[in-house]
Amino acid sequence: MLTLDMDNLPPNFQEIIKHEHEVVANWQKEGILEHLFLRPTLNGAVLIFTGMDELQVRELMTTLPLYPLSKSIEYFPLLKQF
Repeated sequence: MLTLDMDNLPPNFQEIIKHEHEVVANWQKEGILEHLFLRPTLNGAVLIFTGMDELQVRELMTTLPLYPLSKSIEYFPLLKQF
């Protein structure tokens, strides 16, 4: 779960968002991002990855254009039941 620091957005925030969408779309095409949920407050998102361990996800998250603007990132390893 990624939460953005909405009080300190740079002037080029819209450009960063556009690049973020491209990166996330590529992850989906590659089959490593199973789901993306935006938070109702629009200050973050929940990303569900597949076929990766927590360390891989942590490394991948650092490549997001929004990563430097994050206020917090929480990782929850999950076991899919169905």
